[in-house]
Amino acid sequence: MADNISHSVNSTNLADILERVLDRGIVIAGDIRIQIADIDLLTIKIRLVVASVDKAMEMGINWWQDDAFLSSTAHESELKQQNDMLLERIEKLEATTKKIQL
Repeated sequence: MADNISHSVNSTNLADILERVLDRGIVIAGDIRIQIADIDLLTIKIRLVVASVDKAMEMGINWWQDDAFLSSTAHESELKQQNDMLLERIEKLEATTKKIQL
């Protein structure tokens, strides 16, 4: 019985912590640099932001809206852009073949 009470309290605390993190956001940043004789061979910059969607948008982070793999609107927009480019190429090819035929 005591284990159930302890588990419930821990879950509540974890839920509270998660809610606070998502509400306020948290940034984890770090750099990895490999050097030999003061010459940089490799630099890796790691940035991780954990936040709710609302908080991320409030911070100006909205890259998922333009990613065709994550957003159907962005995917449709990308397809329309590709279609427009193909139609333009077809028109140019048709104009070129008309000139050759004359």
